[in-house]
Amino acid sequence: MPDSHSRPLIETLRQIWERRIFFVGNRNASRTMRRLTRLEERMDEHHREMRLLLTQLSLPDPAVFARLAHAEGSQPVRDVFPFSSVCRQVSFEHPSFAYWTRRMGGHPRYHRKQWELVYIVQALWERDVLKPGARGLGFGVGQEPLSALFASLDCEIMATDMVSEQAQEAGWIRSQEHAAGKESLRHPEICDETRFTRNVSFQVCDMNAIPDDLRGFDFCWSACAYEHLGSIEAGLRFVENSLATLKPGGWAVHTTELNVSSNEDTIDNEATVLFRRRDFEAFAEHLRAQGHFVAPFDFAPGDQPMDRFIDTPPYRAEPHLVLALQGYATTSFGLIVRKAG
Repeated sequence: MPDSHSRPLIETLRQIWERRIFFVGNRNASRTMRRLTRLEERMDEHHREMRLLLTQLSLPDPAVFARLAHAEGSQPVRDVFPFSSVCRQVSFEHPSFAYWTRRMGGHPRYHRKQWELVYIVQALWERDVLKPGARGLGFGVGQEPLSALFASLDCEIMATDMVSEQAQEAGWIRSQEHAAGKESLRHPEICDETRFTRNVSFQVCDMNAIPDDLRGFDFCWSACAYEHLGSIEAGLRFVENSLATLKPGGWAVHTTELNVSSNEDTIDNEATVLFRRRDFEAFAEHLRAQGHFVAPFDFAPGDQPMDRFIDTPPYRAEPHLVLALQGYATTSFGLIVRKAG
């Protein structure tokens, strides 16, 4: 393995170049030291990825996927998501999951992005928020179906996304994950034209600088967006700032990335960051000190085949609950907060 053979060699080279820098102050030596440091970092990443790859070899039986695709749910039930929780296989097999995926024009499949959408709508439904006339605010909505689904329930929705120039630079337009306007959110198979036109509006919004005119909403949401705001600190600041858009007692439901490999080392200050359990626990204490309610955490990993399988690039359409990212295993995590009031 790389850590047992290559690392001693790198350490020897490092010591040699450190002495050269001390005695000579050679600029090239300093540059080589930086390269050695980057090499060490890459080796650590590859080592983690090798461990994940060994886990990835245990692909679950494809027959299980087919059974889920035909699952039915006649109506949602309560207490499916009482906690701020981790994406797990058991959620997909609940009748409420099939109900909401059918309402969104699809069928159930073991994919964490689908879990995020169902988590958001089910969590809000359980808390009696989704009713005619309720005002909802979506952040970084892309082309997801939630705005249309909420509109079909006669909620009044303000959908937001970043400006097109930023989306182009970040690659969201190329991957069809950006909403350029209201028309990007129109899903006639989910919501009829009359309701959609009446109930949905669109506005450009920078999640790092939420404008003051977005206020007085009954609920707000985002689906796997705030891990792209530049840092762990910026992501958590967005969640806190999103509460300012709500009425007292309003609900916020946000999903993001959870590092399930480590509660210490993680990815931060990059285009995609991975939150740790300790980040959420400290953040919850901060919000509770201000009087807000944070749904208790459930970080328990699942113990079913889909929970143990780690998807690696290029990622599969299914199963895709846990994935490898820069040597870490990550999955989706849902955070539920009620504004003080």
